[in-house]
Amino acid sequence: MVSLRFARSVTLTTARTPSSGGTILQAGLSYQSGFANEFATEALAGALPVGRNSPQRCPYGLYAEQLSGTAFTAPRGANRRSWLYRIRPAVTHKAFRKIDDGRLVGTFDRVATPPHQLRWDPLPFPDSPVDFVDGIVTMAGNKACGIHIFAATASMAHRYFYDADGELLIVPQQGRLRLATEMGALDVEPNEVAVIPRGVRFRAELPDGKARGYICENFGALFRLPDLGPIGSNGLANPRDFLTPVAAYEDRDDTSELVAKFMGSLWSAEMDHCPLDVVAWHGNYAPYKYDLRRFNTIGSISFDHPDPSIFLVLQSRSDSPGVDSIDFVIFPPRILAMEDTFRPPWFHRNIASEFMGLIAGQYDAKAEGFVPGGASLHNCMTGHGPDAETFDKASAADTSKPHYIKDTMAFMFETADVIRPTEHALRTSELQADYAQCWKGLAKRFDPSKP
Repeated sequence: MVSLRFARSVTLTTARTPSSGGTILQAGLSYQSGFANEFATEALAGALPVGRNSPQRCPYGLYAEQLSGTAFTAPRGANRRSWLYRIRPAVTHKAFRKIDDGRLVGTFDRVATPPHQLRWDPLPFPDSPVDFVDGIVTMAGNKACGIHIFAATASMAHRYFYDADGELLIVPQQGRLRLATEMGALDVEPNEVAVIPRGVRFRAELPDGKARGYICENFGALFRLPDLGPIGSNGLANPRDFLTPVAAYEDRDDTSELVAKFMGSLWSAEMDHCPLDVVAWHGNYAPYKYDLRRFNTIGSISFDHPDPSIFLVLQSRSDSPGVDSIDFVIFPPRILAMEDTFRPPWFHRNIASEFMGLIAGQYDAKAEGFVPGGASLHNCMTGHGPDAETFDKASAADTSKPHYIKDTMAFMFETADVIRPTEHALRTSELQADYAQCWKGLAKRFDPSKP
């Protein structure tokens, strides 16, 4: 396994941040704190040009390259771009050739989408060595996003990947990932998430030998933190808890493969060097990670409970005010204190469609069948809610005392459009044929003589 810290031929692995403060050390790597800040970081003193972005000659013989994640003319508050100062510009590779897509799918209209509830067991790990890219299995998607599960058993070696179709929200479920990117390295473990912006090249390494998790491929507006409205100025995900890597680079002249996801398909190009050669960079378009355990959960302390939008971590906005293309929602450990209230999620049908995953523990609306590494899909106006066992238990619970839900972490990718499962997702042996049986025990309780 090659890493930015210990790789042979890596010229320098530590970084300095020109401005004072803002750099923290975590899990052996240094990070910059804040969400979409204007960061500035260099791995060699003086590598960042002063007072301009593109000088006639860059320090150390580097090349200046702008990486734009939004239109040049986007409003200042929404504009995202970074300037990279690298050993070779990104253009230096051979022509791309089409390669096998494996179980990765880029279109979602090949099979009819059923309106009933769907649930899957965890994706098994491959028996042979399979890296992060080859381990991706597409489960569903629509015009807003692609939803994938990955199961990998080998680190990427001399192989690098970028996605031109969307930014990647990566949710590890088992095993850690080291994401060595052009702009520095991220160590990400279960209960943390990472976002790799569209176009950023990276290599995925497996410190534990294998890793599994979920990916939301966002085709629309960049993920951002939601406004808090009546909640005020604090709560939910705090900006300072988002961590972006400091600059680190690899100066290696060896044969490498660059894999691109472009227009739904995989393409490969040969390079004669490692593309993780950015010595310094500045800007606000960069990878980042977030620890879900730092989410400040909001809830009711009287009766009823608010809509699940109170668990919103990140959103991709649409052109319709108040309607998101994608919501990333979590259901973390929390205290339920509502009196005379059915405390689990209620039965509901939504205009939005929901793809759920479970990182750890047990989801409070499903006593059985929904296990870590598994997934479920409840599409537009498809009824869903607690299973019969959960309903009976919650209906008889003592609500005069608070109840602590602990040792759990579930999440949801919610979209405004119908989520269309792939042919693989509808035919795989991991699809639970008996999912609907969990509601079979919801017997008729109506008695007109007992108000």
